[in-house]
Amino acid sequence: LAKYPEIKTLMGPDPHLKWIVSGMVFMQFLACYLVKDLSWKWIFFWAYAFGGCINHSLTLAIHDISHNVAFGNKQAKWNRWFAVFANLPIGVPYSASFKKYHIDHHRYLGGDSLDVDIPTDFEGWFFCTPLRKLLWLFLQPLFYSLRPLYVNPKVITQMEIFNALVQFSVDLIIYYLWGLKPIIYLIAGTILCMGLHPISGHFIAEHYMFLKGYETYSYYGPLNWLTFNVGYHMEHHDFPSIPGCRLPMVKKIAAEYYDNLPHHQSWIRVLWDFVFDDTIGPYSRVKRLCKLAKES
Repeated sequence: LAKYPEIKTLMGPDPHLKWIVSGMVFMQFLACYLVKDLSWKWIFFWAYAFGGCINHSLTLAIHDISHNVAFGNKQAKWNRWFAVFANLPIGVPYSASFKKYHIDHHRYLGGDSLDVDIPTDFEGWFFCTPLRKLLWLFLQPLFYSLRPLYVNPKVITQMEIFNALVQFSVDLIIYYLWGLKPIIYLIAGTILCMGLHPISGHFIAEHYMFLKGYETYSYYGPLNWLTFNVGYHMEHHDFPSIPGCRLPMVKKIAAEYYDNLPHHQSWIRVLWDFVFDDTIGPYSRVKRLCKLAKES
């Protein structure tokens, strides 16, 4: 920032985010209507090939919204409720809990018992062969949802209750209108595309230590178009208040700070290397002791 103060102008809300997310949400509601009479094999096919991609993208929109980039820092409540709206096609309440824990991921990156993004000792010990690591990738949504309850349980917030009430109310409305198949389409898509799927490569690419001494990596490939530029992860951790749409400009402005850092070219290659490289696994994370920061 001292060298490139113009980066500060990139901070602030993304005026297009709310419209893009709204379009994705209504696209999924339309899909719910279109799949209501399909056979089960096509339900799961479209859940994996289309709906799950939209849902995974929405989880990354929720990630951006958790940094208040939909309406700005002065409209925090609008951001929280918009995240609940973005959550609707995912099928299960997620956004409020994600916000609660994601703050710790930035504040205590790699912090033992604080950053719930780090796999547990059991995960590192058990999922150590190619077949078991493949299973671990498939079960990632399960571990991501249950690990916080074991590693760092927190009191349920009022926003989490509202998130659940709104989510299950909409699920019931969809079930009443179109039956069970659209609900399965939404939830199956979320589970499948946050598990063994090319987009899910970002889970491994972001903070697994593929090279000793480097714990955060960026990815500059085409899948950033579907994921709100979450691949620009080094840039995001440097400037979390800059929305994803402007992170490429950070790299362009301060190129000498990023161009020489190791980065990933392919999330599919990341998944392949994770499974078949014996030196990489759930243990391949930096883990540190962190002192709790004082809450303001």
